[in-house]
Amino acid sequence: MKTEVIRVSFLYENREFIVPAGGIRLSKGDLIIVEIPEGLDYCRVVEPANKCTPVDIGDPKIKVLRKATATDVEWIATSRETEEKAERFCEELVEELALNLKLVNVKLTFDGTKLIFFFTADKRVDFRNLVKELAKEFKTRIEMRQIGVRDKARRTGGLGICGRQLCCSTFLSDLEPITMRMAKDQNLTLSPSKISGACGRLLCCLSYEADTYRELKKDIPAVGSIVKTAGGQGEVTDVQYLLGTVTVKLSSGAVVKASPDEITVLSAPEREDETGNDREPIPE
Repeated sequence: MKTEVIRVSFLYENREFIVPAGGIRLSKGDLIIVEIPEGLDYCRVVEPANKCTPVDIGDPKIKVLRKATATDVEWIATSRETEEKAERFCEELVEELALNLKLVNVKLTFDGTKLIFFFTADKRVDFRNLVKELAKEFKTRIEMRQIGVRDKARRTGGLGICGRQLCCSTFLSDLEPITMRMAKDQNLTLSPSKISGACGRLLCCLSYEADTYRELKKDIPAVGSIVKTAGGQGEVTDVQYLLGTVTVKLSSGAVVKASPDEITVLSAPEREDETGNDREPIPE
């Protein structure tokens, strides 16, 4: 059964989610209180139900509870001030204590009982003195949460090489592992500057067409294959998977283009291991 849904985004973040409307009449721009696995939080309505196509949602990660009240709006503003103050104070302490970590941002839980400090670090950091000073200053529970570079990019946002907002900070709900195999299958230039995102890791969008190319590869001979064509025997020097054509350099020196059903494969190079060591290392 199709569920009436709305599109929402967390405040101060670009990520958007499709969630059940919960039978509440909402308009674009409304602030709402939602329930997430970590507790309560607040979001802004990006598109109301009458602008969204109903979809099937099994177990939603975000549940709309109610429209934000005037008291909620006041609390949201106060929380933001606390987060910004905590971020500045923490950065000063990190420098004072000479800790090898990079603060990303700070989040105050909806009930105001805990401040979460998100940071990146190359190795294990002893931040006990930092936590002690933060707890003394803000009189609340302190949690230091280390994240990877991909999560950092998601939380800070920015523009990708395509000129659009980062996928991870807008619509991707999960950060799936990306592999060099995906780039190789798509005949992309393997220059790090071409296939790396703002986080320095492989682009998330490499996975979008990975399955399509994997299927196309099954019916098209790989580069290096020895094939027989109407014009004679030769070697495959280039493959255009989406066009369904291969370029063959014949033994005579001539170069011809043909479709897979116009050639016979005599021998093929050994395929690289699909699950080999070309997987992108994902930091913990």
